Amino acid sequence: MDLSPADRDAIRSVITAQLDAFQADDGLQAFHYAAPAIRQQFKTVANFMAMVRSSYPVVYRPRGVIFSELTTMQGFPAQTVLLMAQDGQVVKAVYLMQCQASGDWRIAGCFLVPVEEIAE
Repeated sequence: MDLSPADRDAIRSVITAQLDAFQADDGLQAFHYAAPAIRQQFKTVANFMAMVRSSYPVVYRPRGVIFSELTTMQGFPAQTVLLMAQDGQVVKAVYLMQCQASGDWRIAGCFLVPVEEIAE
């Protein structure tokens, strides 16, 4: 998938904005960055935030964020982000992104993959 530099920047901006919204406990704004199918699945901001808090604590409150490669997965642009949990554990989050008819990017899914410890 050949994305323009503007699309790449927009994808990073959407993910960063959602992480900032989680950090500020702004559920409405965080829910806004989810793709329509995700919003439909969870129906309400409260349901969405409850799921994130319980299943994705490292996304809800990361101690550190580093953007990595942007690839394609399941036909979607997939942005890899390394997140440091509050306990210092590093987790790889893969964000599946979807461009809307408006041209805006939204998060169509996120899954977490453990990262092996880096040898010193």
